[in-house]
Amino acid sequence: MLYHLLFPLREYNSVFNVFRYITFRTASATLTALLISFVFGPMVIRKLRELKVGQHIREDGPRTHLSKAGTPTMGGVLILIALLGSTLLWQDLTNLYTWVVAGSTLGFGAVGFCDDYLKLVKKRSEGLKPRYKLGGQLAIALVVGMLLYFNPMDRYNTMLSIPFLKAYFIDLSWFYVPFVMLVLVGSSNAVNLTDGLDGLAIGLVGIAASANAVLVYVGGNKVFSDYLQLLFLPGTGELTVFCGSLVGASLGFLWFNSHPAEVFMGDVGSLSLGGALGTLAVLTKHEIILVIIGGIFVAEALSVIFQVASFKSRGKRIFRMAPIHHHFEQVGWAESKVIVRFWIMGMILALMGLSTLKVR
Repeated sequence: MLYHLLFPLREYNSVFNVFRYITFRTASATLTALLISFVFGPMVIRKLRELKVGQHIREDGPRTHLSKAGTPTMGGVLILIALLGSTLLWQDLTNLYTWVVAGSTLGFGAVGFCDDYLKLVKKRSEGLKPRYKLGGQLAIALVVGMLLYFNPMDRYNTMLSIPFLKAYFIDLSWFYVPFVMLVLVGSSNAVNLTDGLDGLAIGLVGIAASANAVLVYVGGNKVFSDYLQLLFLPGTGELTVFCGSLVGASLGFLWFNSHPAEVFMGDVGSLSLGGALGTLAVLTKHEIILVIIGGIFVAEALSVIFQVASFKSRGKRIFRMAPIHHHFEQVGWAESKVIVRFWIMGMILALMGLSTLKVR
């Protein structure tokens, strides 16, 4: 919005020319999302307390978590306000990719909101029935996949980029749409499973969003993409602003979600954030790099899959508790140590993902 209002004024004063630069608007979007979080955070938390939407703690989990019972959840509403509010202020709203990623994020957030609302406000223990929850995610992912598949402006719309191999792509053809659905739904649920400790998921999202900002900017810049021999995708560079908003919203929510947490994000936050990361990956052809940058999310999801598969097939558990962050708590790691160590691993994986820019 500000881009469209202020950039035309460059004809009268050259200072407004600064709004043409993605880097300036990205930095501004980051700070704006952070400011929105600080301003609205206390109000959102107070309202959630009034609604008595307190977190239920599983009885078979770590005993140290029992003290968290009743902590307000559904704080993901604050993340969406900061993320989408900042994006609308600083992004070029004529850019198609802007609306795809914003719509996908909001759609996944709506599924999570319905689940949280039924579970916490309407007091339905199971919340949104699993088939409806997964069905909603698949429907949103299908829409995104179809939009990209039939996008006339993208001549690489069905291509899968392979890291470390320059100018090498796999044409997925009609399988591209199911592939997009797999990436989006998998990413969304992986972040959801990671959201079990104070600040763990939101910190990792912030790290992944920062790495994505670099990837998106370079891939959307003709000069840098040619120099690094990357696939140049016109228009995707504008998504750097969205990444900046995501970083700011993550930092702002972490302010309230850090240990001991004042508020939890709930499914409305975790599903939307996972959907945002997945959508960014498919829009910029970084689906495989997302597996590297979001390696902790992948490990969390796989730990649950392996645990369930092992117990059903052999009657034995692989981990003391899944997702895997609870396993480390059960073996004696303090919650804060698990969080910080997972963040460190997240940073290492993000750097490994960024190294693919040059190692080709």
